[in-house]
Parts: sequence; C-alpha cells; structure tokens
Amino acid sequence: MFSGKKTDLISWLLLIGLFLLILELIFRGGELIFIFAVMAGCIYVGGKRRTRTFGKLLYWGGWFGAAVTLLNMMAFKFVLVAILIYLLIQVYQNKKRPAWIKPEIRDPDSRLSESLFKKKNLFKNIVYGPQQTPDHVYEWEDINIQCGIGDTVIDLSNTVLPEGESVITVRNIVGNIKIFVPYEVAVSVHHSVLAGNATIFDIHEPKVFNQLFSYHTDNYYEASQRIKIITTLAVGDLEVKRT
Repeated sequence: MFSGKKTDLISWLLLIGLFLLILELIFRGGELIFIFAVMAGCIYVGGKRRTRTFGKLLYWGGWFGAAVTLLNMMAFKFVLVAILIYLLIQVYQNKKRPAWIKPEIRDPDSRLSESLFKKKNLFKNIVYGPQQTPDHVYEWEDINIQCGIGDTVIDLSNTVLPEGESVITVRNIVGNIKIFVPYEVAVSVHHSVLAGNATIFDIHEPKVFNQLFSYHTDNYYEASQRIKIITTLAVGDLEVKRT
C-alpha cells in the first residue's frame, strides 16, 4: 500500500515539475532553447578538440553554462526541493517503521525460480563520449543503447552473427553513427533523424530534416543471417557500409 502511495507522490511531483517546465518554456522558450543549443554545440565541438586548450575551455565552458542555465530554471528548483522533501519523508517513515528481517527456511529440493546470469554488455548508456566495438574478436549480442552526445561505431567484421535476425538499436541526441556490416549478411535499416545526413551502402540521403525512412536488401526476408538496424538521431549522420 505504501509503495503505491510513493509511486503516486513521485508521479504528482513529476507532473507538477513538467507543468512548471512548460510554463517556463512558454514565457522563456526561445531563450532557453537557444542557450541549450549553444551550450550543446560548445560541448560537442570542444569534446572533439579536447587535446587542445581551446577545446578544453569550450567543452567545460559548455557544461558550466548548461548547469548555470538549468539551476536558474524554476522547474529545476522545484524538483530539487521536492526531492529533499521526499527524502526527509522517507527517513521519517523508516524511523517509524524499521524493517524487520526474518530468516526464511525452505526445502533445499524445492526450486521456485530459475537461475539468472548477468552478462556484460558491449555498450553502455552514456551521456557523453564515443563508443565502439572491440578491435579483437568478440561474442555477438543484440545491441540496444541510448546516448547523449558522442559518436558510436559498430563493426560486425570481428564477430559471428547467429542464424536468424540480429538487432541493433541506437538512440542518440548529437553525434554520428557508423555501422560496418559483412557482405554476406542481409540488412534492414530503419532511420529517424531530425537533422543530418544518411549514407546506406550506395544510397546517400543529403541534408535530411525531420525524416523517417527504411531500406532493406532484396534478400532480407529469405537470408539465413539478417541484421536489423534501428537508429534515432536528433542531430548527426548515419553511415552503414560493407566491410
């Protein structure tokens, strides 16, 4: 019961925060969007040139400017206060109702659930930074990631795809996505982009703006090895090449 009340409280806090954010965007929308766009550009360009002093200044200046803008937002201040109040309520509730841990003895022969094994993923969800597959041979697993700012490179030439359909799903805000596919593998591409270019084998889609398109090789549905690529980009380029 209490867990349901906590969920309702969090939902209400998020709704109020979203409402305040919408109000702030209505009255200061153009200014906020412009500032965040400039800061995101500074972070991206600076990150590309972080080996130089100017690049470092641009990179950290972008993060500092974005943080200052966020701290000045009414919705963000409300969320911080709401989180503090929620944590205080949690501490008060825990002191009133301390948790009791009782050992539960079960028949060793009874198995109520199957074993689960955690596997290390090839990629991680990250806010900033590039990611790519290893240069050495690796075991294949389907990819499903979301990133903030940075490039993603996936090279399938160092792995063995299983029979049937394998899936690559990448959602990125700002950055480029490059995917290298072996010649013998059939390919399907579903790409959604706000602004950028797309190159799929010999087909080039220049200056794509707010578009959604799909391609697949002629033998895709009959092939024994198939790779399904689903990509989403706000700003950036997609490139799918044979290797």
